[in-house]
Amino acid sequence: MTAGGSVGRAAPGGPAAGPPVVIAAPRVVPAVGAAVLAPGYVAFSRGRVTELGQGLPPRAADIRLQSGTLVPGFVDLQVNGYYGTDLSAADTDGWSAVVRRLPETGTTAFLPAFVTAPLGHLAASMRGAAALLPGMPFGARVLGVHLEGPFIAPARRGAHNAGWITAATPAAVDELIAAGNGLLRLVTLAPERPGGIAAVRRFAAAGIAVSVGHSAATGRQVRAAADNGARMVTHLFNAQRPLRQREPGVVGAALADTRITSSLIADLRHVCAEACVIAVAAAPGRVCIVTDAASCAGMPPGSYLLGGEPITAHAGGRPPTRADGTLAGSVLRMDAGVANLVKVGVGLAEAVAAASRVPADAIGRPDLGRIAPGCAADFAWLGDDLMTRATWIGGRAAYRG
Repeated sequence: MTAGGSVGRAAPGGPAAGPPVVIAAPRVVPAVGAAVLAPGYVAFSRGRVTELGQGLPPRAADIRLQSGTLVPGFVDLQVNGYYGTDLSAADTDGWSAVVRRLPETGTTAFLPAFVTAPLGHLAASMRGAAALLPGMPFGARVLGVHLEGPFIAPARRGAHNAGWITAATPAAVDELIAAGNGLLRLVTLAPERPGGIAAVRRFAAAGIAVSVGHSAATGRQVRAAADNGARMVTHLFNAQRPLRQREPGVVGAALADTRITSSLIADLRHVCAEACVIAVAAAPGRVCIVTDAASCAGMPPGSYLLGGEPITAHAGGRPPTRADGTLAGSVLRMDAGVANLVKVGVGLAEAVAAASRVPADAIGRPDLGRIAPGCAADFAWLGDDLMTRATWIGGRAAYRG
C-alpha cells in the first residue's frame, strides 16, 4: 500500500499480530551511528522492530512511502504545555489533548515539565498527573515528569517566579521524591545553591536523572555535580553562567565533560545558529533537542499560562514572554527543531539522533529513540521539508497528515 492510503496496518486495539508489517522509504535514519539508509525498510510486529535493512525489502512492502524520510519517533524531555494546555495544572481533557496531538509534531514520547512553584503545589501536580495518566487516550508516551526547579539560582531564574525558589533541604528533596512516587524522572537544579550537591546525590540515588540548569555554577561546581551523579544540562546557553576565557561556567563545562548531555532549544531564537553549530560540533552525540514548549505552542497569538502565571504568545513563531519581556518557553515543534539544525549545517543523521536517541538515552530508555531490532516501533515519517506527515507508536498509526 502506498503512502497515499492507510499509514498503518495495526489493529485499532493494539499492536499488529501476525506477520511483520514492512515499511519501505526513500530514506531511513535509524539514529544509530551516522547511517542513512537510502532506500531502506523497517519491519515490525507486536509493537517492536523486527528487522531493519538497506535497499528493497525481501518481500512486498505493506506501506511504501514515496518521498521523505522515516525516522525514530522523537523524545522531548521538556514540554511545559501545548495546544492551550498548561500541564502543571491541567485536567483530564487538557492532558488528553496533549497526549493525542503531540504525534502531529513527530513526538512519540515526552516528559511533561513543571516549572518552579511552591513545594506543595509541585507535589500535588505530580500526584494529580499520576492519577490522570492511566486514563489517557492512545498517543504520545508519558515517560515521567521533569521538575524544572524549585532549587534554582535566583539570578538565573529566567521566567521562573523568584518568590517560589527555595533551598534544596533534605526535607524538601524527600518531599518531592515521595510525591513523585516513581513518576519523577528528571530534575533541573542549580548545584551551587545551598544543599545543591547533596540534592544531586539524593535524586541520583533514587534513580532520578539530574540536570544542571537555571544556574550560576562555575565550571568546577558543574564538574562536582557530575561527580555526584548529574548527567545533563538544561537548555544549554539559556539561564546559566556562560563560557568565558578563564571560567568555563555551565556552558563550557557541559561541552567539555563527556559525561554530560545538554538539551538545546533549537528554535534559532533562544540560541543563534552559530551557537547551535558550535554545541553540536563540540559535544557530538551529547546534545538533544527540547522544545521547552509552553501552553501557547500550536495555538494563535494571545494570552496563555506557564506554570500558572500569564505569558503572551506572539506572531511569527517568536517565543512567548512574561510581561517584562523575559522569554517564557517556546512554541517549537520537535520536527522543526530537526529541520533547523539541518538548515544550519548539522547532518541529517545527527539532527535526528538529537531528537530521538540522545534524549532517550539521557533518561535511561534505550528501547526508544532508535530504529533497531527489539526497540519500540515508534516512527515518524518526515516529508522532504522535514515536517511530520505520519507517526506510529508501538506499531500503531497515531497521526496521518
